[in-house]
Amino acid sequence: MIATADDTTVSTAPLRLVHDDRWLVAVDKPAGLLVHRTSLDAQAQTDLLTQLQGQLAAPLWPVHRLDKGTSGVLLLARDVDTARSLGTLFAAGATDGPAARPLHKQYLALVRGWPAETGEIDTPLARDPELPSTGQPQLPAATRWQVRQRLRLPVATHPQHPDTRLALVDVQPLTGRRHQIRRHFKALAHPLIGDATHGKGPLNRAVAAHLGINRLWLHAQALQLDHPVTGAPLALRAEPGPEWARLQRFVQPNFTA
Repeated sequence: MIATADDTTVSTAPLRLVHDDRWLVAVDKPAGLLVHRTSLDAQAQTDLLTQLQGQLAAPLWPVHRLDKGTSGVLLLARDVDTARSLGTLFAAGATDGPAARPLHKQYLALVRGWPAETGEIDTPLARDPELPSTGQPQLPAATRWQVRQRLRLPVATHPQHPDTRLALVDVQPLTGRRHQIRRHFKALAHPLIGDATHGKGPLNRAVAAHLGINRLWLHAQALQLDHPVTGAPLALRAEPGPEWARLQRFVQPNFTA
């Protein structure tokens, strides 16, 4: 086990494969693990790409990214041509309706408050979330959501309320902007719990202390696409970890979606 700079403990056990063939590998990425080394997190002691290449004794190319704090399905290619083909697909984003090469991504998120049961936000986003938005190109972005469950934690995180409302939300990003889900839910005034960049620090700390878990509550639970070589449909899935089950004790029974 390795403790990361954000206090997330990352296991050094072999990574769980979701899919493996001659061209593709999909893995269930743990929360707190970088996809690859970066100067933005120079203190990180390990990364998924290095660990998985050692585990499989083969070179690999990530075809999309998950933030360090996000867990779930991550797809990698075994050769450059496959990586290039899939990179184009992911850059184009999700599709609605019939398409030769559809791409559907499904996430599970824990957010502050009780958003509307369903909705879609299409607020454009600046290209680089690490820089001020002013002066940057604003890129089209769209995210859909559906509330799965509404929760109420018996902990006060605001002086006017004796408890804290949270919601488990199924999220479908229709485009692939960096930090898209996190930035869109911030714009909705329902930031993700555990988001140190776009969320609320006091709320994050209070929820982490109450649950005994410190993580970004975002999980890539499903990825559907056509295989870039065989054309066969791929339905890749990684179930949420056991920490998500701890939330069930706080479900409001009259508000289950």
